[in-house]
Amino acid sequence: MSPKLPIIILGGGIVGLTLAQALRKALIPFQIYERDPSLATSDGGWGITVHWALAALESCLPPDLFARLKDIQVDPQQGIKDTGRFLFLDLATAEPRYVIPPSKRMRISRKKLRALLTEGLEEEIHWGKKFTSFETMEDEVVVKFEDGTEVRGSLLVGADGSGSRTRRALLGAEEAKLYQLPVRFMGVTVRMTPEEVRPLRDIDPLLFQGCHPDTGAYLWFAMLSTPEVNGSSGGGEYYEGQLNLSWLVKSAEDEVPVTARARVAKMKQMAQPFEKRLKKVVDGIPDDSEVLEIKLQDWPTKKWDNRSGTVTLVGDAAHAMTMYRGEAFNHGITDAARLSERLAEADLNGGSFEDAVNTYEEELRERTNPAVLWSRQACLDAHDLNNLKPDSPLVSRRTILKK
Repeated sequence: MSPKLPIIILGGGIVGLTLAQALRKALIPFQIYERDPSLATSDGGWGITVHWALAALESCLPPDLFARLKDIQVDPQQGIKDTGRFLFLDLATAEPRYVIPPSKRMRISRKKLRALLTEGLEEEIHWGKKFTSFETMEDEVVVKFEDGTEVRGSLLVGADGSGSRTRRALLGAEEAKLYQLPVRFMGVTVRMTPEEVRPLRDIDPLLFQGCHPDTGAYLWFAMLSTPEVNGSSGGGEYYEGQLNLSWLVKSAEDEVPVTARARVAKMKQMAQPFEKRLKKVVDGIPDDSEVLEIKLQDWPTKKWDNRSGTVTLVGDAAHAMTMYRGEAFNHGITDAARLSERLAEADLNGGSFEDAVNTYEEELRERTNPAVLWSRQACLDAHDLNNLKPDSPLVSRRTILKK
């Protein structure tokens, strides 16, 4: 029997919404509380790659929504014939140093995915709700918000990202603190004509990454949209790409500049030793472009007191990790699938949610604690091409889930 009180999901990002869709399929009541005032206020992010968690995502979504993922790919045509490979290049030559074993994948727009996942959940999403604290009593939890309101639920699920307030409330500020890696990261969206993008798509039509052997500078390039997707087909066609650079911090001069123009200048300076095609795309970044800094922080999963199964975590709140293995999203979706499965089993068989949460968290810790550390090592290895080995987590096969 479903609980009389709903499950409270804190965070209306991709993982929180995926969990909500899975609970909706299982007929388990829920409510979502998101701090942003609306979907339109989110910056949306760049692209994301779903690979080994595709089956988990499918299990969470109604068939019609899952079928529509193909329509929000950054390049639907490439999605049809994609090789699934991940290239790691020597940036001095643009030749592959490693070809990461391929897997079935989809490269999709983060912004469009989030919008898709809200469909059918309009009545359950409460916007502009900033979480402040919670209290537990027997088999329920009371969640309080900055505007003075509070709600009661059977389970509180923190899906509120790497800086999770839920995690801090569970563990305390020190235990919940993120670890800062000694690496800095900047990214920009670039617009290119078909002629400008062709040399990059000749390397790989979807995405690639690499490191320069002398400077240790790391580059990631991925398609964000094609004329078919951005509506420019038939005239004035253009492509959009995600262009990121990162580097090790060795002195104060290695910190990210404050102004956008200085950030662009730093990217161009770092790209001077790159192979000519790669150098050209960085040199072509307009000087007034918005360049984002991404903080490279992580949090290896720890055991927390789930207050007798009334509070738990999913996604980046439970296992913040760097993007160098491309697995954070895949683990988050797997969290949503595993938690919803355990709760649905308890609901169907008359079991306790406490046992369901405990079982979920045990699997979560076993799966994600090492994954965070592998991604941390991958980040460091990404900036040392000369010592990069085939067994590095940067270029080895991605997670294979246990049955």
